Amino acid sequence: MEEAERRFLPRVAPIDAYGSGGFRFAEMSHRGSLLCLPSGMHAWSVSSPAEFSVQAFEPVYAEADKIDILLIGTGKDVAFFPEALRWRFRDLRISVDAMPTGAATQTWNILLAEDRRVAAALIAAP
Repeated sequence: MEEAERRFLPRVAPIDAYGSGGFRFAEMSHRGSLLCLPSGMHAWSVSSPAEFSVQAFEPVYAEADKIDILLIGTGKDVAFFPEALRWRFRDLRISVDAMPTGAATQTWNILLAEDRRVAAALIAAP
């Protein structure tokens, strides 16, 4: 397991700020991409939509029974989310919504405040 994938905050938290290649949450800053899962806030080694794969989303699959909605932050721009991965999430009964990371971060905060069963996979843009 890579060093980045071992770092995490063992609880969910609203994201206070996003930009310059990272995120601020829970009075901490994190440089790089981020997985926000029911188990907590995890560093994520994906740095572009080209890296979306079954393996990249394994941590999400592992917590699928606690997730209804997965927000995909694709960086600064909207990016295509592969249909094969969409079908995998449909099979797990998880709705997927891909959008620029700034919008995904705002949506994460709203759905988290509503106590929804939400997760987010957020690519940090430089």
